[in-house]
Amino acid sequence: MEQTTKKNGFASGIGFVLAAAGSAVGLGNLWGFPYKTSANGGAAFVLVYILCVLFMGSIAMISEIFIGKRAQSNTVTAYKKIKKKMGWIGLLVIAVPTIIVCYYTVLGGWTLRFAVNSFQGANGLSNATSFVSFTADPIVPVVFTVLFMALAALIIMAGVKNGIEKYSKILMPALFIILVGIVIFSLTLGPGTESGLAFFLQPDFSELGFDGVVAAMGQAFFSLSLGMGTMIAYGSYTGKEIKLGKSAMMICIFDTLVALLAGLAMFPAISALMGEEFLLGLGAGASGPGLIYVVLPQVFSAMGGVGQFVSFAFFAMVVIAALTSVISIMEVSVQFIIQRFKTNRKKTTLIVASVCSLVSIPIAWSVGGAFDGGLNLFGYDFLTFLDEIANTLLMPLGAFGACLGVGWFIDKKLTANPMKTLRSLREEGVELGVFMKIYAVMVKFITPILILFVMLSGIVGKVGENGPSYWWIVGAGVLIVAFLVLAYFKFFYKTDCGENADEEKLEKTKA
Repeated sequence: MEQTTKKNGFASGIGFVLAAAGSAVGLGNLWGFPYKTSANGGAAFVLVYILCVLFMGSIAMISEIFIGKRAQSNTVTAYKKIKKKMGWIGLLVIAVPTIIVCYYTVLGGWTLRFAVNSFQGANGLSNATSFVSFTADPIVPVVFTVLFMALAALIIMAGVKNGIEKYSKILMPALFIILVGIVIFSLTLGPGTESGLAFFLQPDFSELGFDGVVAAMGQAFFSLSLGMGTMIAYGSYTGKEIKLGKSAMMICIFDTLVALLAGLAMFPAISALMGEEFLLGLGAGASGPGLIYVVLPQVFSAMGGVGQFVSFAFFAMVVIAALTSVISIMEVSVQFIIQRFKTNRKKTTLIVASVCSLVSIPIAWSVGGAFDGGLNLFGYDFLTFLDEIANTLLMPLGAFGACLGVGWFIDKKLTANPMKTLRSLREEGVELGVFMKIYAVMVKFITPILILFVMLSGIVGKVGENGPSYWWIVGAGVLIVAFLVLAYFKFFYKTDCGENADEEKLEKTKA
């Protein structure tokens, strides 16, 4: 891809793609996608997922990158440049990643600990009991959480070009190479691998069902880091040479490929080393942290001496995925604070990282059940409570806002005619070739409806699964949105919230 001309942004198109892909590729790809695929019809789920990426995920991603590229600013200013009253959505997509980074670093800390622990042999974290003991410790998980946060902060402090882009060019290829190596090793483990492949890839549409389709839509949406401001922030640091459609497709392809390879790495190994009955009986133990932190360590332990090296390679890869995601979501709030309050990048990053680290401490205690499990909200540990608010309500609202802004308010005159939107987008410099007409219709009507469907289906499904207590989570999410709307109109509506040019001036003044 061609070089950009921005001084304080990405130096190359490939640097932008790798950084954005790093944001999209995270823990959800490495535990959520394999489990959901196996539980919802295998290849049938994969097919629906890919279609959802094409017709929902890519549309929202193009929209978010375009909003940032068009504004060359933080998310609040970016939405204000579309329509001043929409600026609260920019504040919303700053709040979302700030919430997420507080608990994501806890999981990143766990992963860092497992990577370090890989060479401890029989004393390693190789079963559910030791995992529970580790997470319940009030000290060790916190130490590794803070260490993980420090790694992310150091990269952000170096800036976009010399920090985020530079390390993304190293970390993302490293992640891919490690993952491919583990896949190759997994497929050579002998008898039993065939059952693992069938478990993961054999299509069974009878197992897909309506719930499987909804799960595929949700996975496509959440795995691409949409609705949390990262693509807007990264898009703002790109130049005119970046091709929206090409970049978005490359990010979507890389994200999906990593998810598929994760499944190919895990399930053949589980089947070959633990047996087909163990594979078929994974159940709830394979969902969420269970697959990464309980099941796989048992698999690595069954490999013998070589398992220590495979364990280290795997968890190092997961650390990379978590690190690149945390870097991107922290950058959203760091960018806004720098531009709105004209602050130094290093000091701003240090403040954000310190505050999030402090918040992450009770989250680590709560999710690990420290202090006799007394830290919870309405029966949920803090991580689950915050994760459900962000994923079920706030992120869909953020992505919906992006499509609404591009599809309806870019036009000077509000109209339902997608062809007028098409002309307006072309005037703004958006060119997607033969895909333009499809995009104009999708962003205006179909994708926003699909996003709302995912959000409402998610709420209904979670209430059905968890009972009336889940309404406390929904209520907390609504209160957060209401607070952000009031805060925007009170403090930011009539205020200049800055842009990238202001950040560049600060850097020149410092130099």
